[in-house]
Amino acid sequence: MNDQSSIEQFLDGSPHAVVGSSRDRSKYGNKVLRAYLQDGRTVYPINPAADEIEGLTAYQDLASLPEPVHGISVITPPAVTEAVVEQAGQLQIKNIWLQPGSESDQVVSRATELGMNVIAGGPCLLVVIGYRE
Repeated sequence: MNDQSSIEQFLDGSPHAVVGSSRDRSKYGNKVLRAYLQDGRTVYPINPAADEIEGLTAYQDLASLPEPVHGISVITPPAVTEAVVEQAGQLQIKNIWLQPGSESDQVVSRATELGMNVIAGGPCLLVVIGYRE
């Protein structure tokens, strides 16, 4: 599930969205967003309580995005992640990276059932793309 080809498939496309983006620069939801930006990628923050994060328009949910996304990074509690996976399935998003702490067996199973390329329980995106503080 976390083999190099799954990671390459996830990263080999654009744009991405970060579900659970945070305005707080010390939180992983902000660091993952900044990692995409540092890597020169188009990324959309998803946070229903924010209008803007890191100078980018924040969106309420995946359905609110201005264009389809290639993949999503998820930094939410597992109970919230369950709803995110369902919405991603409805929108036919095929790549999902469940950051440590956002996954559960049920979430991974459901995302797999929906035909998604799932990365979970393994490396953090920050490490893979070389995030710099």
